Amino acid sequence: MKKTPHITPKTKNSLHFGLFLCCLALLMAGCDLFNHEEKYDKTLLTGTWASGTLHEHYNTAGTGYTWDTADDVTEEEAQPFTWTLEGSTLTQIHQMEMGGNVPKTYTVTKLNATTLSYHDDYGKYYTFTKQ
Repeated sequence: MKKTPHITPKTKNSLHFGLFLCCLALLMAGCDLFNHEEKYDKTLLTGTWASGTLHEHYNTAGTGYTWDTADDVTEEEAQPFTWTLEGSTLTQIHQMEMGGNVPKTYTVTKLNATTLSYHDDYGKYYTFTKQ
């Protein structure tokens, strides 16, 4: 009896490659390949926020100031900063009394009419309530 191959080696290789592509597509469908960064409404940020003794005030013009009553600092003695909010990245550039600027970058995790939460890259988390 004569053997006739129904599947040639070329066809077999094509089937293996197709199966590999299907598996790869299924695996990639379960991955989050694109960064779905939250976007927050910067108009919600304006006003005064408090977290314990730490206070921050944000103006609509991208300026603000911060003070901590635990350090015996009043609002009148607050440290000024400029700020931007792009996506979920909050950047504050603090203006030092002796000159110089200190940039601080945070990732906002919650911003609504009453709550502001953010954290830095060093594991420090903050949650503020609007005053």
